[in-house]
Amino acid sequence: MTSRPALGKIGIWTATLKTDYAPLEQVGEAVAELDELGYGAVWLGGSPSPDQAGVLLDATSRITVATGILSIWDHEAAYVAERHTALNAAHDGRFLLGLGVSHSALAGERYQRPYTAMKEYLTALDSAPTPVPAAQRVLAALGPKMLELSRDRAAGAHPYLVTPEHTAEARDVLGKEAVLAPELKVVLDTDLDRAHATARDYLGRYLALPNYTNNFKRLGFEDADFADGGSDRLLSAMYALGDAETIRARVDEFLAAGADHLAIQVVSDDQALPREQWRTLAEALPLDKS
Repeated sequence: MTSRPALGKIGIWTATLKTDYAPLEQVGEAVAELDELGYGAVWLGGSPSPDQAGVLLDATSRITVATGILSIWDHEAAYVAERHTALNAAHDGRFLLGLGVSHSALAGERYQRPYTAMKEYLTALDSAPTPVPAAQRVLAALGPKMLELSRDRAAGAHPYLVTPEHTAEARDVLGKEAVLAPELKVVLDTDLDRAHATARDYLGRYLALPNYTNNFKRLGFEDADFADGGSDRLLSAMYALGDAETIRARVDEFLAAGADHLAIQVVSDDQALPREQWRTLAEALPLDKS
């Protein structure tokens, strides 16, 4: 796969840009500001639908809007393909379809043979009346098999909850041409005890999901690292904690390890839109402000 989505180096990953979390006017104003600040993409989290991504496209003019990620268990492929085509036609090709198999705890009995299900879903997108080109989709990939599928049948991969070491390994699997756009959680707080508490509180929800803990084990972590919201070692690996300069240094590690683009998720003590943090990071990170 030689085509790469237009992502820039840095994007924002968030589930807060949904009308479930904030009024439509606030969502529109916030994503429009991300566009103006120069972020290359906004990744809409929380298993979004194409229509939820469409709200962000309507409010912006330049930034790429990606689903981060759309669960293949929640939306029929033909519907996704139709909406993908319509949204890109209306918004200058700025919609990127991020797909994933989610988790058994969320998908329930539907969660059967996830790798096979993803292959079948991609085939359904290929054969839909309005197909989704491989160059306009990325996969939430952690392990080698899903990374290979990202290379062979998509534009690349969007790994979540990973490290620079995972990024280097993923680049080896993907090769030079496929896009690699990992997510990185950050806590913008110079009180490191408080930052660790914030990070631990948020990470705890992921430690009950085997897809993540199995990947952590591949990276050298052990069961003891998953107790009580995560060990300090795990937190330090999965987050950037501290001031904007510290976060910039961590971002540079991912880019040096082979990431084309990094999707930054600001983690804080509340669910409010973290607009002030996004502004602070925009001053420190390598954005296209032209």
